[in-house]
Amino acid sequence: MRIHSTVLVVLHSPREKVWGQLLDLTPAGLTICGLDLNAFEEWLNQWGSEEQGGFATVFYPLHRVERMEQDETLGGIPSLEVRFQQRTGLSLEQYLNARPQRAN
Repeated sequence: MRIHSTVLVVLHSPREKVWGQLLDLTPAGLTICGLDLNAFEEWLNQWGSEEQGGFATVFYPLHRVERMEQDETLGGIPSLEVRFQQRTGLSLEQYLNARPQRAN
């Protein structure tokens, strides 16, 4: 996987699935800016509303990572990013780059 790829990460202990942009991958773990896959549909439905949730940047230690796969269209099933683009008019990278940055 390349940095800034759109990925789906499956974690264990506890079991979670996270979708987003891969920001870093090291022997210690990976950093992703995204959201829990269970919240994806709700996020799309809230797009543009004041109730719209946000994406989080999170580090996951490698011992929790069960699998990471590139978000790709398979046959007639669109990728999550394609669905995201259809709803927002933006690629995930464009959306993340356009977000206001928090002051540290």
